[in-house]
Order: sequence, then structure tokens, then C-alpha cells
Amino acid sequence: MKDKALLLGWVTGLLLLISILWIFTQGVQSYYLLRTVNNNFISRNDSRRVSEYVQVKPGKAGILGYWYKMYNSDDKMFVFPVFQDGILIPLGAIVSAEGTVKEVIPLSAHAVQTFEKIPNSILQIYTARIEEAGREGSNL
Repeated sequence: MKDKALLLGWVTGLLLLISILWIFTQGVQSYYLLRTVNNNFISRNDSRRVSEYVQVKPGKAGILGYWYKMYNSDDKMFVFPVFQDGILIPLGAIVSAEGTVKEVIPLSAHAVQTFEKIPNSILQIYTARIEEAGREGSNL
């Protein structure tokens, strides 16, 4: 019984430490993701850029990802991962000021290669959840 309690304590402590690190490094994570997304746009000769991270506190469990404002536009971009063949694929959804998804774009070389393999039904589910989150946080 003592060994089980000790193991439980270690596991709980590690999970707590990981959670604290995750929470306190959100700003750094969002900054480097912003740079990566902009570098991807530059490498593809795309004139779009994301300008700043928008912190959103969803009322309920929201979709995992980061909201950014688009440079010189009223649009926003939601950067999120999708699993495809067991690998996380980074995608970005361009969301209009009204909260509708205009376009979903791949954000890495591997994502470009596998984007066509992602079933349309999966993208529609993500699109609906992003639009719902965009309406809830309409003051982004």
C-alpha cells in the first residue's frame, strides 16, 4: 500500500509540474508558432501574415489551437493540429470577422503533402467547431 501511494504521489507531482510548465509557457509557445506560421507564408510567397496572438478563454472545453490576428485585415487565423496517419498535421483556418471559415490551409511541407488525404468530413467537423468558437469569442 505504501508503494502504491508513493507511485501515485510521483505521478501526481509530475502531472502537476507538466501542467504548470504548459500554462506558464503559453506566451512563448504562441510567439514561436507565430514566427513559424509567418516563415511558412514567406517560403510559399504568400502575402498574408499573422500579427499577434489573441488569448481566448472558452466557456467550455474548446478546440485546441491558437487564435491570431491577421496583419492588415479584419480576419483572424486559427492554428490547430489534425491527426493524419498517426502524425500531427498543422493547419490554419482563415476566419472572417463574422466568424465563418473562409479557407483551411496546410502550414508545413508535410501538411501540404497529406492535406488532400484528410477526409472532407473531418475538415467539416473542425470547420464547424472553429466557427462555433469564433462566434463565442466574437470580440477577438
